[in-house]
Amino acid sequence: MSDLVIPAQALPTVPTTTGGRFPVRRVFCVGRNYAAHAREMGHDPDREPPFFFTKPADAVVADDADTPYPSMTERLEHEVELVVAIGGGGSDIAVADALDHVWGYAVGLDLTRRDLQAEAKRLGRPWDMAKGFDASAPIGAVVPAGTVDPTRGTVELLVDGERRQHGDLGDQIWSVAEVIAELSRAVRLEPGDLVMTGTPEGVGVVARGSTLEGTIAGVGSVRTRLV
Repeated sequence: MSDLVIPAQALPTVPTTTGGRFPVRRVFCVGRNYAAHAREMGHDPDREPPFFFTKPADAVVADDADTPYPSMTERLEHEVELVVAIGGGGSDIAVADALDHVWGYAVGLDLTRRDLQAEAKRLGRPWDMAKGFDASAPIGAVVPAGTVDPTRGTVELLVDGERRQHGDLGDQIWSVAEVIAELSRAVRLEPGDLVMTGTPEGVGVVARGSTLEGTIAGVGSVRTRLV
């Protein structure tokens, strides 16, 4: 007989291209990791080290399921990103060893309540409700790391078939290896952690009923409809 006072919730999972499922422990996100996107958001990309924020694991939307349009916003925006699935934990990981800790890669969407984020920035408050709301992280299938070069590959996002974002993994200010190393200085990474590595320029507003499809060459895709 369990001594839990309420039923324990199962870990969210995302599909893999090998047929199994990847359990999600935590979701970390890197802010402003593409120079052009940093500039479109009004920041100088040459002046700051990477910084991180989080989404809860159960913010993940898997299997190309529909995504409910969130409450409390009139400016929901899309951000397509490379997602790193951590398979081996560690702290203070060296850049040279960082990719050895990766199980695989996926394509994800960092949905953002931009009006809430702007207000939080104005007041000097945390971004949690702008970034970490329910169903804010649609993520596609995870492909094993050995088949992916995380340093190059076209990144695109289509909204209702129209291209909104276009860039390349080579445009990242901080490489995947550098991001993992820096994040592992702040927290001990564990198997099951996901790291969303930033978005290229072209972020914009999406409406109820829109279909979003993000792709990264050599990695795969993610697709969802806002309902």
